[in-house]
Amino acid sequence: MISTKATLNPALKSFWKTRVLDDGTPVSMRVLHGGRMSSKSHDMAGVAIARANHHKELFLCTRMYQNKIEDSVYTLLKDKIAYFGLEYNFNIYANSIEHKTNGSQFKFYGIARNIDEIKSFEGATVWWNEESQSLTKKMFTTIRPTIMRNDGAEMWFTMNGQIVSDYSWTRLIESPPKGALVRKINYNENGFLSASALRDIAEEFEEDYDLANHVYNGIPYADDDQSIIKRSWVNACIDAHVKLELDLFGATCAGYDVADSGADRNCVAVFNGSVAVKMDAWKAGEDELEKSAVRAYKHLSESDGILSYDSIGVGAGVGSILKGKGFKNYSKFNAAAEVFNPTREYSPKITNKKKFENLKAQAWRDVADRMRNTYNAVTKGMTYELSELISISSDIKGLEELKGELSAPRSDYSKRGLDMVESKKEVKKRIEKSHDLADSFIMGACPHLVKRSNVRLNIDG
Repeated sequence: MISTKATLNPALKSFWKTRVLDDGTPVSMRVLHGGRMSSKSHDMAGVAIARANHHKELFLCTRMYQNKIEDSVYTLLKDKIAYFGLEYNFNIYANSIEHKTNGSQFKFYGIARNIDEIKSFEGATVWWNEESQSLTKKMFTTIRPTIMRNDGAEMWFTMNGQIVSDYSWTRLIESPPKGALVRKINYNENGFLSASALRDIAEEFEEDYDLANHVYNGIPYADDDQSIIKRSWVNACIDAHVKLELDLFGATCAGYDVADSGADRNCVAVFNGSVAVKMDAWKAGEDELEKSAVRAYKHLSESDGILSYDSIGVGAGVGSILKGKGFKNYSKFNAAAEVFNPTREYSPKITNKKKFENLKAQAWRDVADRMRNTYNAVTKGMTYELSELISISSDIKGLEELKGELSAPRSDYSKRGLDMVESKKEVKKRIEKSHDLADSFIMGACPHLVKRSNVRLNIDG
């Protein structure tokens, strides 16, 4: 007998009934996000079984990893079939679920190891990705066309956002595609929760409010604990010189991350003293290194300044180009070079050479320390020397992109146990792009960490 018990959350009734958005766009994507015990997955499973029982559907059910079938929503769907009293309508196999009469099917995959197989998946009417906080750009852009080539198909996502800079949060929640219906739901809208569950949740809020706010209210963290530079620090640096009413201006410094005709961009970060005032990014054509080098150098003022350029790889020839043009105020930034001022103490009894594996690690930590100081000054009223602070103008083009790139690289360690920066390759795996804006920013922010002889700067080192 089919169950007549309440099985779906009435708070989500309109979410499932909506077929067309206010702008007239048909719904092609449904996103349920929020904290634990909100009924997200249970409701989605219930609707999925109801649809599969009513007419033919082909559900592609995925998550990041699926080492065994129990890792998927397979068990949840089985439970809903039993709860609805529909056991005689479905065949439940070891790796799939099928409707006995109308041909509806549920297939289960782990995306990480099966992306190529999923790419060629035929005929899916619904793609349901569980635990979508782990979704990457590559996964989304690979599977989306596979699903949406079918008329009337939908993409369903459930998630509890982890970090605001994650691709899943920015793409599914902050900037969803046209046709997306996004709904946040938390435990306070789940009428099926017991009194004991509610009491336990209340206790967790009392014990650790921030953690409970993330777990049960679905509030993503602003910071990745592994990041060298926290996003909250970067946010505090936006117009910090205005917030703190401090004069952080001085000589012009520009950091130049060099690229050729490949996928990466040439990027220049321009600083006026300790204030980042401009970002310039462009794609270069083949054999345009000279043109790009001159463009980068032209960001310096006529009277003073220094251009610090990445001298590794394609950037090795920049110095010769600038010299040939008669330019003088430039210096090499060799990320793999030995640290600057190796015998100076970074902290009590720990010198720079005993702390950092290379100049790159030293420079990233230098900027991180100054941003943390700025955060403390802005949010806590702590005081520092002007040379220990840093500010970023809110007028900078591509500011949000810069924030994401600066907070992306994580701490790493060399075989000697010294501080390093996560490799560009590893960062690119996570954020699906090169952090060339951030690299130019670091070089522009650290003229005191490179050897120079052609210019004097009004910056403490």
